This record gives sequence, structure tokens and C-alpha cells, in this order.
Amino acid sequence: MLTPRRQGLDTFRRNGAPIMQFIENKTFDELQVGDSAELTRKLTPQDIELFAVMSGDVNPAHVDEAFAKSDVFHKVIAHGMWGGALVSAVLGTELPGPGTIYLNQSMSFLRAVGLGDTVTVRVTVVDKEAEHHHVTLDCLCLNQSGDAVIKGQALVIAPTQKVRRPRVVLPEVHLHERAARFHDLIDATSPLPAVPTAIVHPCDALSLQGALEAGSRGIIIPVLVGPRAKIEAAAKESDLSLDGVKIVDVPHSHAAAEKAVALARSGEVKMLMKGKIHTDELLAPVIDKQTGLRTERRISHVFALDVPTYPKPLLISDAAINIFPDLEDKRDIVQNAIDLGHALGIALPKVALLSAVETVTPSIPSTVDAAALCKMAGRGQISGGVLDGPLAFDNAISKSAAQTKGIISGVAGDADILIVPDLEAGNMIAKQLIYLAGADSAGLVLGARIPIVLTSRSDGVMSRLASAAMAQLFVHRNAKEITL
Repeated sequence: MLTPRRQGLDTFRRNGAPIMQFIENKTFDELQVGDSAELTRKLTPQDIELFAVMSGDVNPAHVDEAFAKSDVFHKVIAHGMWGGALVSAVLGTELPGPGTIYLNQSMSFLRAVGLGDTVTVRVTVVDKEAEHHHVTLDCLCLNQSGDAVIKGQALVIAPTQKVRRPRVVLPEVHLHERAARFHDLIDATSPLPAVPTAIVHPCDALSLQGALEAGSRGIIIPVLVGPRAKIEAAAKESDLSLDGVKIVDVPHSHAAAEKAVALARSGEVKMLMKGKIHTDELLAPVIDKQTGLRTERRISHVFALDVPTYPKPLLISDAAINIFPDLEDKRDIVQNAIDLGHALGIALPKVALLSAVETVTPSIPSTVDAAALCKMAGRGQISGGVLDGPLAFDNAISKSAAQTKGIISGVAGDADILIVPDLEAGNMIAKQLIYLAGADSAGLVLGARIPIVLTSRSDGVMSRLASAAMAQLFVHRNAKEITL
């Protein structure tokens, strides 16, 4: 969620006249009994969330809609001191203004302020004391009906020197609930049966905990494939119960990968999940031409990112497996990502084919590939999505950037899927979004007979749960298509 700068939402007035561009105080000598200033503010959900984050006050009357409806006011209400903060804002910026020192503040809370209410805060000078430059001001907060919600009185030391400064433009504030879209993914699996899943060499706390948590949530039925002694030691160290969990005992990680693939080939498991094992060691038996899980499709990896500054999940491919994919490889990479988009509930995924520029430029091969992929989609060689490219990263995810470049497209500025030119570019984009933009990540390998949950060894439990949820949704969508 985005809270824009407050200019335009707040209206400051001093003695009835609006003040917008500058902050200017009134010194003690300039102040007269009867002088007043006011501020008008409409209470929004962002106000409540920001105040809760700043203060740590998560009283459910303010932040839990279900609880608030059953509480005395039957609605979400503002923190009481939200109104007090508005009083402070008027005193510190308008009357007396910069240089004011708070000494005392009394408040009586008369009515609750609910979402959507408009509050006018008015302070009025009622007394001056020359020896210490003390000023007493009545403080009154009224709602849109003219009813008093807060009454009080403030005692301040008024400034003695004139101050006039440009009004500071506040930065934008982004409020983002970590992994909120991943929680939605996990919730989407609740009506579906759990999928038998081989967890390959889960010999550390994170991979074991992620697998067991996915099992407890009904996403997977975990089959732990690895050295039993190491698995049990990891469980004991992390105080995790293995009661009722099947363990397939093998001597080492290489054998674990081979056994997991064999279980998939026999139909005993419908998903693989990476444990404490290197990606190349896990995939080696998967891509074996004789005993592996290959199909006619190129295997590719898809990152699913929950980016705080982007309004929906963002899929990026391929940033982990195909180093320099050719045109045929890219066709499969695109189709794999589109198929995942469908499984995640995106009816017609918008696919942006990335390059450094948005025009076809023969000296930049990725632009030529992008144009060819668009034509392939038009000829039915890629189905189920809308493709556009080449597109630079900015105009793929920013409508304003696309408009500035004069790009007319149903994809530009609203992409669901970013297809990168090569692994290096994709890996850097994904890692930048994770480490600089605070994105949460999940990941799958597609194109084999079954999906493979592929996360980094440092990824937390939520990343593993979200990846397992995506794979489960993918499995059930494929099964549904086969029966149609």
C-alpha cells in the first residue's frame, strides 16, 4: 500500500487563511489572545497502519476489522493519540510554529474517530505569560458533523525569533505486509488434496522444517529421501517431530537425488523438493535421457516474487538454469512460465520479453528473439498468454515509463511475467528485487514430468511453503487438464 505525501490531504489554516508553501511561526510578541490555526485530515487505513507501525500499538480495535466490529464501537477506530499527534502538528508547524517547546498537554477523548471521518483540529490562544514566554492554547478536534471528539489545553514556550522555511515535502511511504501474496497462494491450496512429494536430502533444519510445515498444512505428503541418521539428527537438533513421516534411507545426497527421481518415475511422488543438496546434483538424474524425467520441453526455472512496490505477483524466467538460451529454448521458457501463471489463477498472463531497448535492433540479439517469439505466439507456437517485446525493464513494469516512450501495449507497464535474455540478466534482476526492493521469493523448475521446488539453501520456511504451494497448484491443474 502507498501513502502519498500529505499535501492535498491536509489543509492548514491560520486565522481562517490557508497556508501551504511555507512554515512560518508567530513569535511571542506577535501572538494575540484569540489567534487560531487549524488542520483538517480524513482518517484513512494508511493513517492507522502507519501510526501502529510507528507506535507499536496493535490494539485490535484499530487494526483487526473482525474484532473491531464486535467491539463497543462496531468499527475500526483511530488510535486516540492519532488526534493528539494532529494537535502537536498544528502547534509545531502553524501556531505558534517552529521553535515552539511543549510543556504540557491535557486531553479529554469524547468520541471515537472512525475510518472515513474527517477531523478538524483547531488551536486557539487563550493566555500569555510574558516572563517565561508561556502561551496557553485551547485545543479542539471536531468531526465532519461538528461534534467534538477531543478537547484539551496545551501549555507551550512560544518562540521569540522569527522563522520562515519552505514546507518540507515528505517522502512517499510504502506499507507492505511481508509475504501477503504468498499467504494467498497457500490459502488457495486448502481445498485441494495434498501431493506426495519427495524431499531430496533434507538434512538441515530449514529444508526439513519447510517440508514438515508444508505437510502439516496439507500442501504435500512429505517423503524424506536421504541418510536416515542425518535426517533424524537434524530433526532432533531443531525439535521437529518425524512421527508418521516416511523416510527413504539412502547413503548420500547423490543417491537421494537418484532415488527421488525413481520414485517420481514410478508414480509414488508427484513433486520433488530440494533439500540440502546442490542444484546441479539434484537435476543431474532429472535430465538423464534414459532414466530421468525429461519431456519434449526444455527445463526452466521460474522465480515468483512478491515485490512491495508492484501491485501483483511477478514471475521471472529463466534466472537459474539456462545460461544462454536460444530461440527454441526461449519458446519453452515462455510456455513453462505461462503454464505456471495459469496454475496460479492468471487467466491470460501478460508476458514481457526483456532487452536493453524496446525496438528491434539487429546488433542486440535479444531484441530479435523477442520479436520472433511474438510472431511465434501469433502462429500458435506459444499459447495461453499475451506477449510483447522487446521491452526494456522500466517500460515492462511501469505504465508511466511506457507512456513516456510512446509504447501502446496491453503488456507494457502491467507484466505478469518477465522473460530475460539470459541467466546473468535474470539472476541480477531477481536478486536486486530481493535484496534492494525487499521482495519475497519462491521458485519452481518446470518442463520435467513433475514440478521441482527449487529454493536457495538460505531461503526461509515461507519461501519453501510458497514454492510448495505453487507446485501443488501446478500438479492439480495439470491433472485437471488431462481429465478434460
